[in-house]
Amino acid sequence: MTDPLLAHATEYGRMYARSTSEQFAVPSITNVIGQQPHGLDGWFGYMGASSLAKDPLLADSLGSPAKIRQAVNRAAKAAETYRDDAARRGDRVHNYCEQVALRALGRPHTMKETREALAANGEESFAVRFDEWWELFKVEPIAPEITVWNSTVGYAGTLDLVARINGRVCLIDYKTKGTTRDGQVKPLDDKVVMQLVAGMKAEESLVDAQAGTWEPWQHGNDPILLAVAIGETEVRPVRANPEVLKHHWWKFCALRRVWELNADTVSAGTALLPIAPPALAHARTA
Repeated sequence: MTDPLLAHATEYGRMYARSTSEQFAVPSITNVIGQQPHGLDGWFGYMGASSLAKDPLLADSLGSPAKIRQAVNRAAKAAETYRDDAARRGDRVHNYCEQVALRALGRPHTMKETREALAANGEESFAVRFDEWWELFKVEPIAPEITVWNSTVGYAGTLDLVARINGRVCLIDYKTKGTTRDGQVKPLDDKVVMQLVAGMKAEESLVDAQAGTWEPWQHGNDPILLAVAIGETEVRPVRANPEVLKHHWWKFCALRRVWELNADTVSAGTALLPIAPPALAHARTA
């Protein structure tokens, strides 16, 4: 996935600027959604225990406290390693999907290089399944990796793809997913609906990042919101239920307020201050 030129990593999370010469001003869509608690404690514990059980050096570590500590440290990092590996895989798959759209639009692309990057990591099946879905659904790309902005609520983000499918404009978000034991792509989280509806509710889209030129958002009028789960065995698109969009939009707006309160708290200064014993206590001791 092309890294958006206007996106910045900050102490408040990912934020966007209006141009390459301006400071960041609003949080990203994913930054806002990230204010929702994840509840991953159980998953982190499972990943650590599973990694320790599978550690090939564990048997040789028994009887050596130092080696056992090393094994425990490796296990403690298992969840982070898995998350980082999955993020890199997701970037490679997204890069390929973007190049497919660019090629279809007749624009410069690096299709060959991104396909080779997937193959080099044993991930080419993701590309094969994506190509099958692209042809089956007869996707007509309009704008890949388009950055959008909402000034009223205060956020920005980059949509994976705006396309036309069967005559309807679709806002599309790709999610690279693993495979279940029965060979199906893992299901998507409902949070993707917030991501899609925030994109739909944008007010502007980027024209030129260097100049900071924007235009009114042209694709927010009743588009189909598609989340596309891309796996090694299949690609499964799902549509956001139009009947629930307003609820997910209200939740997104509430999380945007939470983000603002958290940012205000961080910028307010040190929360806990040291305190010395009362002067009278010193006098009594003397």
